[in-house]
Amino acid sequence: MKRIAVAIPDICTWDNLARAFYQAAAGKRDSLEVRAFVQDFDARLARIADRIIRLELPVSDPRRFVIHDPKRRIIHAPCFEDRVIHHAIMNLAGLLLDRAMTDYTFACRKGKGVHAAVRQVQANLRRFRWYVKIDIENYFATIDHNNLLALLARKFKGKPFLFLLEKIIYAYHARPGQGLPIGALTSQHCANFYLDRLDRFVMENCRALACVRYMDDMMFWCDTKFKAELLLKKVRRFVESVLLLTVKNSQVQIQKSDYGVLFCGYRIYPGVIRLSQRKKRRYIRLRKKWEQWFVHGMISESELARGYDAVSASLRHADSRQWRKLQLKKSGAPVW
Repeated sequence: MKRIAVAIPDICTWDNLARAFYQAAAGKRDSLEVRAFVQDFDARLARIADRIIRLELPVSDPRRFVIHDPKRRIIHAPCFEDRVIHHAIMNLAGLLLDRAMTDYTFACRKGKGVHAAVRQVQANLRRFRWYVKIDIENYFATIDHNNLLALLARKFKGKPFLFLLEKIIYAYHARPGQGLPIGALTSQHCANFYLDRLDRFVMENCRALACVRYMDDMMFWCDTKFKAELLLKKVRRFVESVLLLTVKNSQVQIQKSDYGVLFCGYRIYPGVIRLSQRKKRRYIRLRKKWEQWFVHGMISESELARGYDAVSASLRHADSRQWRKLQLKKSGAPVW
């Protein structure tokens, strides 16, 4: 693998930092952090550049909170200046990491995403008889720091940049020497890149017929159940011995493709894509919230229509029209 240099001065250019600001501020322009930043824009960018050069990272401790969507996750949200720094780094390094990965992974990549992954899973269900589905136990919390940094050192050259990545990675520990914080842009890119070796192992060493991975959720296909079971054993050994991770036993599936699979929030069959129960519950909850706002005079009729459009956007990728119409009838809303 050819190593590529990323220069610290290139990260710290005014244009790159300004671009990083607008990326970090997307959807948050009214927040106090962003307003304060804008009032002293050039001086703030200059201070960030100086901190990057001096490796005074992170700027502050992340804000910690818990979400349930649907399972419990602890989020560590960086402060706004740290988010700007992460975007500035990934504006240069992210594309290089993306180019290094296979086409089998769909998370955090331009032109990919959940719906592209779902379509590819359905295409594979149509073509191949048996699949294996796995995910990794406590994935973000168990990524080994030294293993990750060794991988990044094979991709990038230049001690200052590698030391910058080291500062960011070592700033968080779920346990000694392990863990990336959920909620940081650098974590998403590094976590996705960390499993690229698994994609290559499955397709090149084990010669699976097809593979789809969305972060640590992974499926691969074989033509017989025996081959699927054999491949799963090889994958377990690789995950444990090389990646220093653990396959989550409760989530392992070996099944005929005709029976379909639950993946990325959709129930996918060879001939149809349906909504998962989780997506249905989320739609109903969010739709009712918009309706309550309308009833209490907090939003207009046009804003309610835009709200309906927003909460139903992801549902349109599934065969859900009749179900959505039924839900709107139940709520007494107009059905188009």
